[in-house]
Formats: sequence, C-alpha cells, structure tokens
Amino acid sequence: MTIGFLKCAPVFSDLQGAGLVGKGRYEITPSFSSVSFSNDDESEHIQNHYGVQVGYGMSDRADIRFRLERIQLDTNGGDPAGATVLGIGPKFGKRHGTVALYLPVGMAFGEDVDEDETIEFHPTVLTTIPISDVLKINPSIKALVPLNRDNADVLVALNLGMALGDPDKFAVRPEIGFLYNPGEEGHYTHFSVGLSFRTID
Repeated sequence: MTIGFLKCAPVFSDLQGAGLVGKGRYEITPSFSSVSFSNDDESEHIQNHYGVQVGYGMSDRADIRFRLERIQLDTNGGDPAGATVLGIGPKFGKRHGTVALYLPVGMAFGEDVDEDETIEFHPTVLTTIPISDVLKINPSIKALVPLNRDNADVLVALNLGMALGDPDKFAVRPEIGFLYNPGEEGHYTHFSVGLSFRTID
C-alpha cells in the first residue's frame, strides 16, 4: 500500500469477535500491532500500530464501530514517518452470536498522505467459536477494496484471534493475521494484542 510517499501495509487486524456490544452499551479496545513483510523465507519488520476501537450498540442486531490507528514506520534510525488511519462502519449480528458482518470504510491522514487516494472499504466476516466460558476463538476474513485508486488491487486478509476472559465485560485479545495480494508474491503478517472493556447493562 502506498500512502503518499509512504510505503506501508494497511490496517488489517480485527481484534473483535462476532458478538455485538448490546443496545445502548459501549466497548473500548486499545491495541498494539507489530507488522512484518515476508517473502522467500525472509521476513522484515516494517511498522507498528497503536490504536483504539470504540463500538456502540445501536440495537440488538447492529453496532456502529469507530477506529483510530497510528501507523509508525520502521525507518531504521531515519526521520520518524507514519500516518493516522480513521475508520467507521456498521456491524450486523447478535449480542452473543457466532457470525457477524462488519462493513467499515476508512482513510489515512498525514503530512505525506494524499487522503483522496487512501479511501478503502473492508467488508469483513467475523466468527466466534466458543471453547469455554473464558476462551473464545475468533477467525475472520476480509477484502480490502480501494475506492479511489485507479488499477489498485483488492487485497485479502485472514485473521485468527482469541478472547481470554468474558467478552461481555473484559477480555484480552491476542491475534495473528496475514494479508495477501493474490497477484503478487509475499505477504504481510501482524501480531497484535488488544484489551476490550464493555460497559455494564
């Protein structure tokens, strides 16, 4: 992905399960991600992300989610470089559901960023596999669709996360994910962790 003069990976982690927040409730998830690029058995760290997500339950079947993420590039001792990403979109499912559809749209901002060329749509299918009362597995798949860049490729991301704790109150969310361009070699990998807090009914 190119953001202005910056070469970096888009935000592709999820750090959430399929369950909705619940009508009138909030969920706040601060997070950190480390992103690398791998090709031909070689891997290079390229950037870190520092972010927060906020979800609000609009109804029993729909949330609205807001995400703010700071991308900090690994410049190997050079001048700091990065971008800020803002996303928002609805999530449809059930409060304790096992499948949900999330439809965010986002864009990047920064000194070297052409905002009009960074707008993307990330349709995402989120799933939750309950293992126990305090462990849930959260696989997800998404397409990263550029909305305002001519001849740009559609990317595909696969994420596998966990929720440790009670996701309806508080949970630790470790996650690993992979981002692919189906027409090119190599892939991006993220290792992330988030902490989710939900308001009480």
